[in-house]
Amino acid sequence: MKAPRILIVDDDAGQRSLLHSFLKSQGFETIPVDSGARALEVLRAQPVSMMISDVRMPGMSGLETLRLARKEHPVLPVLLVTAYADVKEAVGAMRDGALNYLAKPIDLDELLATVQQVTGVKDKASLKTAADRPLPENVIARSPQMQALFRDAALIAASETRVLISGESGVGKEVLADVIHAWSQRAAGSMVKVNCAAIPETLLESELFGHEKGAFTGATNQRIGRFELASGGTIFLDEISEMTSQLQAKLLRVTQDGRFQRVGSNTEIHTNARIIACTNRNLEEAVKSGRFREDLYYRLNVVELNIPPLRERREDILPLAGLFIGQFTQGRARFSASVADCLAQYAWPGNVRELRNVMERAALVSRGEMVLPEHLPPRLANGAKPANVSAPNDTGKLEDIERQTILRTLREHDFNRTETAKALGISRRTLVYRLQHFRSLGLPVDPE
Repeated sequence: MKAPRILIVDDDAGQRSLLHSFLKSQGFETIPVDSGARALEVLRAQPVSMMISDVRMPGMSGLETLRLARKEHPVLPVLLVTAYADVKEAVGAMRDGALNYLAKPIDLDELLATVQQVTGVKDKASLKTAADRPLPENVIARSPQMQALFRDAALIAASETRVLISGESGVGKEVLADVIHAWSQRAAGSMVKVNCAAIPETLLESELFGHEKGAFTGATNQRIGRFELASGGTIFLDEISEMTSQLQAKLLRVTQDGRFQRVGSNTEIHTNARIIACTNRNLEEAVKSGRFREDLYYRLNVVELNIPPLRERREDILPLAGLFIGQFTQGRARFSASVADCLAQYAWPGNVRELRNVMERAALVSRGEMVLPEHLPPRLANGAKPANVSAPNDTGKLEDIERQTILRTLREHDFNRTETAKALGISRRTLVYRLQHFRSLGLPVDPE
């Protein structure tokens, strides 16, 4: 059977790369183009099974492309990709013949389910998942949530798309960024890291873009910026939410065409650095409150990877603790059974970073031998109790109710995750995470 041919229309090279590499990995043939005009040319020249188009594009918009394509190809399935601000337009476009729409950031599982439904291809390709691909020695992914996360990371790494990594402080966002870089075609290039929260506002622009000699007081020499150093590789922007509005505007320009100017210079410099940004804050809320630019949010957030907190992936706690204690004691130390219970039951508000610090302390006070409860901080040794000790049955009932409510609402909204999240009053990101967990349990979260 010949592979279905998917026409991808998007002016953003990163988004085109993501859709192209992902659908190709799933066994589909793809034709990526950068404009509506070019898409119409392709449609006149050869048959396609489906068109996926962004809504906002310079020149001919996705909606206009849809209307013109409909005149010559009245039954062509068209899937629109839209930012939240354009959802009403996208819904309206369905009256003009759009099959459906996907909200940004794109959920790859939702995309695949839609494409499979349209093309009739139900078998997933034999792409190696994270479980098949060896992880670096310092990375633990025993829980279903983390295995699903690294599966997505493997798919995304193969593309050139920008990535936003979100999660609480200490969950391992930088580690995930390192893995994406190592798995990408840019692995031989530099991985340049910038902590936007740790550098004073007055110096961050120079760190990112560089400066010329004499550009400001103290600029005694020319400085090459991080974006320039990262060209051909990856730049990791840590705590992107802390960037000022002025710098956000300059960063937007880089995400659009890769161009910037050093401080004190009028000469444009080009970089092709891949951007991976991370945050421990809710950027959607920051956009609504005006603290973060909406256009920059959607440029950075072509695809989002959310790392769940350690308390929600308890299968990873003891393996991580074993990894860290082994590093600090050269493999000599062991845990007593009571220590293992304490570690497994604690809530870990500081996540993996806190666990690592606790293991470093335990290695010191135990002198690299058997780790006992007295070698742990008092908050673990005395206060760690399972969340469900007092009412295990009630907790189980609540989980069942939550699961049934989410799955029922999902079906009521024809498996549209954006509408389901709105109906439930939760963020789409939270819904996607819960559905990944349900899928790991074998529950039906995709349309038949």
